[in-house]
Amino acid sequence: MLSAMDGVEGVRAAPRRGGRAPSTSRSQVLDLVRTRAPISRVELAELTGLTQAAISHTVRALLAEGLLRETGDREWTGGKPRVMLTLDPLARCAVGVQLGADWLVVVITDVRGAVVARTRVRGARRHEPDAVVQTIARHVDVLLRASGVGRRSVVGLGLAVPGTLDLDAGAIAVSRSLDRWQGFPVRSRLGAAVGLPVVMDNDATAAAVGEYWAGRTVGSAAHCTLYMGAGIGAGIVVGGAVYRGASGNPGPLGQMHLHREGHAPGPTLEELAAPHAVARRARRAVAEGRRTTARLSADADPITDFGAVATAAVQGDALAVELVEDSAEYLADAAVTVANLLDVDSVVLAGPAFSTAGSLYAAVVERRLRAELHAAARHGVRVALAAHVADAAAVGAAALVLQEELAPRRR
Repeated sequence: MLSAMDGVEGVRAAPRRGGRAPSTSRSQVLDLVRTRAPISRVELAELTGLTQAAISHTVRALLAEGLLRETGDREWTGGKPRVMLTLDPLARCAVGVQLGADWLVVVITDVRGAVVARTRVRGARRHEPDAVVQTIARHVDVLLRASGVGRRSVVGLGLAVPGTLDLDAGAIAVSRSLDRWQGFPVRSRLGAAVGLPVVMDNDATAAAVGEYWAGRTVGSAAHCTLYMGAGIGAGIVVGGAVYRGASGNPGPLGQMHLHREGHAPGPTLEELAAPHAVARRARRAVAEGRRTTARLSADADPITDFGAVATAAVQGDALAVELVEDSAEYLADAAVTVANLLDVDSVVLAGPAFSTAGSLYAAVVERRLRAELHAAARHGVRVALAAHVADAAAVGAAALVLQEELAPRRR
């Protein structure tokens, strides 16, 4: 059940049938069925180490709740055929909202984290919070009706936001990109507007949970998602549990001063690598006479300009490639630091900044990690782009709700 300690208000769970399985075995079974289905009861017992009786009890309860179903397939092993199990995708659904300065994304996902419906509009930078909340509520209503997903199957809404969070108040405490939202009780206002319980977390953490829930980090002991939108952050998942720190605010990589100037702190990572920094250097280069195929905006909009540079870089424009690779090298400085500090074996790049030139960033990060990982003799680091790279925080926000409702990891 969603709990107040995780920042949820107005909790309303989907209706249940039958007795609920113990949380530990329930989580183990759901995780395995979600990532390895179709799978048999015998395989579940072998992989979890639980007894056949415990597996039978857990599976029976999950079947009664409508979360699992038998596929009708059989696995023949020479004896009695094994009945295969899978998740019922629409047995539970969740809404995910990615609140950003540049983009506002709303998705509906099924229980596996697959996107059922999605919409994306320009972000919340220039609009009043109350107006944006009502816009989100309208989009949620439209998506639910268009997708045919009934509200009774929706377990809640996950909200991914940038900045430093006050999870007790359900608000953004500090945000460089959304200063109007500082102190605004977004969790309670959004919950009242959409009529759903709301879970709130930072965008990088949400994106990391989305990768885990979709089964893309299977086999990883320690995973990091590097998220870049208007800012840069890191979400950490260890053994399926999110690392949240003392206040729920881990991973503000964008504020790291990695390059000092004498005794004074040098520019932050965001001032060197974020989209607005790339856009600024592009304009300066053009003003100095450099040639490029990137078509910069007439109003110097950093979102548009970064998109133009990223597109030109993918097409091989020399200046654009130089700018993107400079940004990627700075980002790789942070990636190497995090990977060595936390001994991670998986890194995913997520966020709207990677939607066009993400492959160029990934190549640089992978090269640097291969050369500079402290524990390289023991393990490598898998580097990949997120499954829904531009909308990763929205998809992950929905996964936050699903994980807390169906397979919670107590911290």
